[in-house]
Amino acid sequence: MSEPLRDEPLGWPVTASEDAFTGRVISVRSDSVRSPVDGTEFVRDVVVHPGAVAVVAVDDAERVLVVRQYRHPVGLRPVELPAGLRDVDGEPPHESAARELYEEGHVRAATWHVLVDLLTSPGMTDEAIRVYLARDVEGLPDDERFAGEHEEADLGVSWVPLAELVDAVLAGRVQNATLCAGVLAAWAARHGAGWDALRPVGAPWPQGAPTG
Repeated sequence: MSEPLRDEPLGWPVTASEDAFTGRVISVRSDSVRSPVDGTEFVRDVVVHPGAVAVVAVDDAERVLVVRQYRHPVGLRPVELPAGLRDVDGEPPHESAARELYEEGHVRAATWHVLVDLLTSPGMTDEAIRVYLARDVEGLPDDERFAGEHEEADLGVSWVPLAELVDAVLAGRVQNATLCAGVLAAWAARHGAGWDALRPVGAPWPQGAPTG
């Protein structure tokens, strides 16, 4: 029997490294890399990212909770999943996901699975995102609502049927990469082995960026 398809861990020698930029969220590192194949040496800029989590929260009617907020780099207010950076020291990723679902979606969920793991652009960044499936959701009282600021001060929240989101993804009407991957993965799981066959909430995540 052949081995299951998987990404191959590999590290080419780094002969020098220089921090080129440090920002509020990301930094940029320039690495000099030597190829063990032909011996050449080249420089690659790496966007260093703390990692993130996102949530496909599904209610009993198979609607998905989505949010909208202004995204300055692309000049859009895209349809997105509740999501956020792994920026709390030592916080396990599934707890980060539950916190983001509470803060952005104003709901809690009782049943959690790992839906899909993403490397957003491995040719330029180490950003890793874990997307969770959350079910058995309940809304919270309005007096517990999280008060956002900046872009989140204009945060819009709604519930959209999963099938409608799949159609919007395939038609190109929604483009957020995490939402597209999460929605299509949820649809595939729902119409495949079923949501309960997904990985458990604490499944290993080798590429998950540690915090702290």
